[in-house]
Amino acid sequence: MTADVPRIQRQTVRLLFLTQVIAGVGIAVGGSVGALLAADIAGIGLSGVAQSANVVGAALFAVPAAAIVERRGRRPSLAALYAVAAVGALLVVAAAMRSSVPLLFAGLFLFGCASAAGYQARYAAVDLATNALRGRHLSLVVWATTVGAVAGPSLAAPSGAALSPYGVPAMAAPFFFSAALFVLAALGLLLLLRPDPAVVARAMAGAPAAAGARRGVGAALPVVLAGASARLGVGAMAVGHVVMVGVMTMTPVHIRSAGHDAAHTLRLVGLVLSAHIAGMFALAPVFGWLTDRLGRRPVVGIGILLLLLACGVAGTAGHDPARLAAGLTLVGLGWSASMVAGSTLLSEGVPAEFRASAQGLSDLAMGLAGATAGALSGVVVENWGYPTLALLAALATAPLIALVLGGIALAPVRVDP
Repeated sequence: MTADVPRIQRQTVRLLFLTQVIAGVGIAVGGSVGALLAADIAGIGLSGVAQSANVVGAALFAVPAAAIVERRGRRPSLAALYAVAAVGALLVVAAAMRSSVPLLFAGLFLFGCASAAGYQARYAAVDLATNALRGRHLSLVVWATTVGAVAGPSLAAPSGAALSPYGVPAMAAPFFFSAALFVLAALGLLLLLRPDPAVVARAMAGAPAAAGARRGVGAALPVVLAGASARLGVGAMAVGHVVMVGVMTMTPVHIRSAGHDAAHTLRLVGLVLSAHIAGMFALAPVFGWLTDRLGRRPVVGIGILLLLLACGVAGTAGHDPARLAAGLTLVGLGWSASMVAGSTLLSEGVPAEFRASAQGLSDLAMGLAGATAGALSGVVVENWGYPTLALLAALATAPLIALVLGGIALAPVRVDP
């Protein structure tokens, strides 16, 4: 088995890359119009809360997903998440046709499982990776989402019109195509992710299949809190997600407030969010390389600087699409640096027997933090405007700055005699 590990790792990364491309289109084509659909059905004030249901779903489903990994492996965990996300996408379509707010919330909640699967896939990519390549393999799977995610928002307008003869609203039709793509990703993983990387890694370590599942996410909390690297990793991912979700969620609503018609609004939203998603994923391999070469903590610092710059650009952009696209691109880059370096820190900062549970805990914390930001973003924009939202997002980086500076202060200083 040890001799086959490099082959299994290559095979795993290739398949994860392919399914991330497919699912990336599904997430982006539906997600790009989610805020607009929520604003139409629930109103602007509740649109942020509706979008947060998606983020909460991604967070909460990380816990059972981690338990499945411990008991059965990555393959059934990832496939189940995509299958549930497909159900959620169809519920969103039904909610739009019935103008049902509760059904919309339920659908977006389940739709979040697709994001949960994407987050879990980055960990699947490093189950069998060597220390020297961990950052790069993780970032390659993150980067795979670029191909689909950049194209997804641009497909929102044609997919929105495709089902109009059947009475499906233009803002809801993209979710139907999301469902089909999630089913395709689930089938690919079920059929082809063999052998399962988590099962192989566990067998090589001699660990029992359900050891981590018995400990659970709650038991992983003190392990994460006890390790400086694990704490910084979770903090980097959570803060990066807060800034990204808070700013990104309300950007389509801010664009529509300029008074454009629906078709032009969709085109502008597609362009701006495509730039944002490109920032999130396109340079992930660069951040993975920097994580392996410069170290994990410096890349977290780069992420903080990018997030602060992003808030400054987006918050002063007004309704200029080019400046909004630039600001959202920088938000994506800051998120990417924080995600790649933070995930690597966490994966190597906890013992192997707690790793899957700690990863589930991290995604739970990251998702809940992002959901809180998304829920508050609609209220902030409705009452104080988009620039205030960008300012508050910048201030949200303060805890992460404290973690980075605290780690530097506590690091031992070597003095040559």
